[in-house]
Amino acid sequence: MKRDIVRLGHPALRLQAEPVAPEALGTDEMQTLIGELIETLESSAGSGLAATQVGAGYQILVLASADGGNANQSGSELVIINPMMEPEHADLVYDWEDCLSVPGLKGLVPRYPKVRLRGVDPRGETLDLMLDGVQARLVQHAYDHLNGVVFLDRMRDLRSLAFSQEWALFLAESSDKT
Repeated sequence: MKRDIVRLGHPALRLQAEPVAPEALGTDEMQTLIGELIETLESSAGSGLAATQVGAGYQILVLASADGGNANQSGSELVIINPMMEPEHADLVYDWEDCLSVPGLKGLVPRYPKVRLRGVDPRGETLDLMLDGVQARLVQHAYDHLNGVVFLDRMRDLRSLAFSQEWALFLAESSDKT
């Protein structure tokens, strides 16, 4: 069953998510939540979803087609439970981001170009992935949600904040040249 994605202002977006206990992984409740997260992401226009974005306070991320062949679900989604992330590159790179919980807005956000992501999958098997480029940015964005952070908090200059339609009209072409 698809869940509603909460928007900026909902208290769930500002809470610290709780780890999933290993013994809870196999429960019907947890497997149902994971299925609902996948269905919600598939029905959205997004590339990633954190459990907090549907009001569930667990450390669970779902990423669409992360690293191509590393999917652990029937679709192309990658589910990471209790993720731990560390940058593998010191320099930050700015690029445009938007968010399912902040619909209609885009902004320039600094992120690490390469990260190491560790956690477990829904079966409790260990995941250890190196992600770069768009996938690294995506996982940092989703990971932030588990810590009560939205992309607006990471922006260093709010003058780059734009509505998506205006971004497409006035800024998208110039950002392709950078």
